Amino acid sequence: MAYGLLLLRVFVGVAFFGHGTQKLFGWWGGYGPQGTGGFFASMGYRWGVPMAVLAGLAEAGGGTLLALGLLTPLACALIAIVMLNAIFAVTLKRAFMAGSELELAYLVTAISLAAIGPGRFSLDRAIGWDDDLSGLWCGVGAFAAAAAVSLATMTFFHSKPPPQTAPQAE
Repeated sequence: MAYGLLLLRVFVGVAFFGHGTQKLFGWWGGYGPQGTGGFFASMGYRWGVPMAVLAGLAEAGGGTLLALGLLTPLACALIAIVMLNAIFAVTLKRAFMAGSELELAYLVTAISLAAIGPGRFSLDRAIGWDDDLSGLWCGVGAFAAAAAVSLATMTFFHSKPPPQTAPQAE
């Protein structure tokens, strides 16, 4: 089980680190803060660039912490915040198998890892925190914190995107 947790943690952590650095620095074919901020604004976020930077920090930071197995519930909560916002701002409009399943899979993975804990090969274990930072209540806490932050984000920093106008026939 320890090797499976290590593989899962490192893969998901590196994937989120990559997505975060796309937003923050334009690495790996990303668009950087300006390009991603424009996309965020088109999705209805006020202050697109600052929101893109915050999302990038949550992804890169959460991914790094998760890959290292350090402060695992915090790492999982950061990832869950981004996934909940992606679900509610972008993919919820689509059917489950038409676009939201990846975000839901990442969300469930993050919350599950918060509940299971980082495993034997982690910095949390090396420090002696793994027993304190795992279990059902860590998973519930990570999800509750992510839900509260996402609700605040969607309430105060997101509005409906401008309506799309059909091209006028001449």
